[in-house]
Amino acid sequence: MTLSKQIVLPVLVMVAGLGVFASAQAKKPAMKAKASHAKVFFVEPKNNATVSSPVHMKFASKGIEISPVPPGDPKETRPGVAHYHVGIDQDCLPAGKNIVKGTPSWVHFGDGKDVFDSQLTPGKHKLALQLGDDLHNTLPGACQVITVNVK
Repeated sequence: MTLSKQIVLPVLVMVAGLGVFASAQAKKPAMKAKASHAKVFFVEPKNNATVSSPVHMKFASKGIEISPVPPGDPKETRPGVAHYHVGIDQDCLPAGKNIVKGTPSWVHFGDGKDVFDSQLTPGKHKLALQLGDDLHNTLPGACQVITVNVK
Protein backbone atom coordinates (compact mmCIF):
# COMPACT_ATOMS: atom_id res chain seq x y z
CA MET A 1 0.00 0.00 0.00
CA THR A 2 2.88 2.36 0.70
CA LEU A 3 4.14 2.03 -2.88
CA SER A 4 0.74 2.98 -4.38
CA LYS A 5 0.52 6.04 -2.09
CA GLN A 6 3.98 7.05 -3.27
CA ILE A 7 2.81 6.86 -6.90
CA VAL A 8 -0.60 8.48 -6.38
CA LEU A 9 0.75 11.68 -4.84
CA PRO A 10 3.11 12.58 -7.76
CA VAL A 11 0.40 11.69 -10.29
CA LEU A 12 -2.09 14.00 -8.53
CA VAL A 13 0.48 16.79 -8.46
CA MET A 14 1.10 16.33 -12.21
CA VAL A 15 -2.63 16.32 -13.04
CA ALA A 16 -3.20 19.47 -10.96
CA GLY A 17 -0.22 21.17 -12.62
CA LEU A 18 -1.50 20.31 -16.10
CA GLY A 19 -4.92 21.71 -15.16
CA VAL A 20 -3.38 25.01 -14.08
CA PHE A 21 -1.28 25.15 -17.28
CA ALA A 22 -4.29 24.42 -19.50
CA SER A 23 -6.35 27.05 -17.71
CA ALA A 24 -3.61 29.66 -18.17
CA GLN A 25 -3.39 28.86 -21.88
CA ALA A 26 -7.15 29.24 -22.30
CA LYS A 27 -7.09 32.70 -20.68
CA LYS A 28 -4.42 34.12 -23.03
CA PRO A 29 -5.80 36.98 -25.13
CA ALA A 30 -6.08 36.36 -28.85
CA MET A 31 -2.88 37.36 -30.61
CA LYS A 32 -3.18 40.57 -32.56
CA ALA A 33 -2.49 40.54 -36.26
CA LYS A 34 1.13 40.91 -37.22
CA ALA A 35 1.87 44.27 -38.79
CA SER A 36 3.60 42.53 -41.70
CA HIS A 37 0.19 41.17 -42.80
CA ALA A 38 -1.57 44.52 -42.58
CA LYS A 39 -3.22 45.90 -45.70
CA VAL A 40 -4.51 49.41 -46.23
CA PHE A 41 -6.72 50.81 -48.98
CA PHE A 42 -8.85 53.73 -50.08
CA VAL A 43 -12.58 53.04 -49.89
CA GLU A 44 -13.12 56.33 -51.70
CA PRO A 45 -12.15 57.80 -54.01
CA LYS A 46 -11.39 54.93 -56.33
CA ASN A 47 -8.18 54.86 -58.36
CA ASN A 48 -8.35 57.11 -61.44
CA ALA A 49 -11.60 58.74 -60.26
CA THR A 50 -12.53 62.26 -61.32
CA VAL A 51 -13.42 64.20 -58.19
CA SER A 52 -14.30 67.70 -57.00
CA SER A 53 -12.42 69.66 -54.37
CA PRO A 54 -12.58 69.30 -51.46
CA VAL A 55 -11.71 65.66 -52.13
CA HIS A 56 -13.50 63.32 -49.74
CA MET A 57 -11.33 60.35 -48.71
CA LYS A 58 -12.29 57.28 -46.70
CA PHE A 59 -9.77 54.61 -45.72
CA ALA A 60 -9.89 51.06 -44.42
CA SER A 61 -7.49 48.30 -43.44
CA LYS A 62 -7.30 44.56 -42.85
CA GLY A 63 -5.15 42.55 -40.49
CA ILE A 64 -4.46 45.34 -38.00
CA GLU A 65 -6.23 47.38 -35.35
CA ILE A 66 -6.59 51.10 -36.08
CA SER A 67 -6.39 53.10 -32.87
CA PRO A 68 -5.49 56.63 -31.75
CA VAL A 69 -1.90 57.19 -30.69
CA PRO A 70 -1.70 57.19 -26.87
CA PRO A 71 -1.61 60.68 -25.33
CA GLY A 72 1.72 62.29 -24.53
CA ASP A 73 4.95 61.24 -26.16
CA PRO A 74 4.88 57.43 -26.61
CA LYS A 75 8.26 55.73 -26.25
CA GLU A 76 7.23 52.32 -27.59
CA THR A 77 4.72 50.83 -29.99
CA ARG A 78 1.75 48.57 -29.39
CA PRO A 79 2.04 45.40 -31.49
CA GLY A 80 -0.70 45.00 -34.08
CA VAL A 81 -1.89 48.62 -33.73
CA ALA A 82 -1.50 51.47 -36.23
CA HIS A 83 -3.02 54.69 -37.56
CA TYR A 84 -3.36 56.26 -41.01
CA HIS A 85 -1.18 58.78 -42.84
CA VAL A 86 -2.04 60.32 -46.22
CA GLY A 87 0.65 61.66 -48.52
CA ILE A 88 -0.46 64.24 -51.06
CA ASP A 89 1.48 63.81 -54.30
CA GLN A 90 3.75 61.31 -52.53
CA ASP A 91 4.86 57.71 -53.07
CA CYS A 92 4.89 55.01 -50.40
CA LEU A 93 7.71 55.39 -47.92
CA PRO A 94 9.95 52.41 -47.15
CA ALA A 95 9.11 50.21 -44.15
CA GLY A 96 10.43 51.63 -40.87
CA LYS A 97 10.66 55.20 -42.20
CA ASN A 98 9.49 57.84 -39.72
CA ILE A 99 6.80 60.17 -41.03
CA VAL A 100 7.76 63.39 -39.29
CA LYS A 101 4.76 65.22 -37.84
CA GLY A 102 4.30 68.63 -39.41
CA THR A 103 5.56 67.55 -42.83
CA PRO A 104 3.28 69.50 -45.20
CA SER A 105 2.89 66.68 -47.71
CA TRP A 106 1.80 64.09 -45.10
CA VAL A 107 -1.38 64.28 -43.03
CA HIS A 108 -1.35 62.33 -39.75
CA PHE A 109 -4.43 60.65 -38.32
CA GLY A 110 -3.06 59.97 -34.87
CA ASP A 111 -6.61 60.41 -33.59
CA GLY A 112 -7.60 57.15 -35.34
CA LYS A 113 -9.94 58.76 -37.87
CA ASP A 114 -10.54 57.13 -41.24
CA VAL A 115 -12.06 60.02 -43.22
CA PHE A 116 -10.60 63.25 -44.56
CA ASP A 117 -11.58 66.12 -46.84
CA SER A 118 -8.74 67.95 -48.57
CA GLN A 119 -8.67 70.99 -50.84
CA LEU A 120 -6.67 70.02 -53.93
CA THR A 121 -5.93 72.13 -56.99
CA PRO A 122 -7.42 71.07 -60.32
CA GLY A 123 -5.42 68.42 -62.16
CA LYS A 124 -3.94 65.00 -61.50
CA HIS A 125 -2.86 64.11 -57.94
CA LYS A 126 -1.26 61.07 -56.40
CA LEU A 127 -2.57 60.02 -52.95
CA ALA A 128 -0.58 57.63 -50.77
CA LEU A 129 -2.30 55.96 -47.81
CA GLN A 130 0.20 54.49 -45.37
CA LEU A 131 -0.01 52.91 -41.93
CA GLY A 132 2.25 54.05 -39.13
CA ASP A 133 2.80 52.70 -35.63
CA ASP A 134 2.57 54.76 -32.42
CA LEU A 135 5.98 56.29 -33.20
CA HIS A 136 4.84 57.17 -36.77
CA ASN A 137 7.17 54.57 -38.33
CA THR A 138 5.77 53.03 -41.50
CA LEU A 139 4.73 49.38 -41.52
CA PRO A 140 5.93 46.92 -44.18
CA GLY A 141 3.58 46.47 -47.13
CA ALA A 142 0.90 48.71 -45.61
CA CYS A 143 0.61 51.39 -48.27
CA GLN A 144 -1.56 52.06 -51.30
CA VAL A 145 -1.15 54.79 -53.91
CA ILE A 146 -3.99 55.95 -56.12
CA THR A 147 -4.34 58.74 -58.66
CA VAL A 148 -7.28 61.14 -58.85
CA ASN A 149 -8.17 63.86 -61.32
CA VAL A 150 -9.57 66.96 -59.64
CA LYS A 151 -12.03 68.96 -61.79
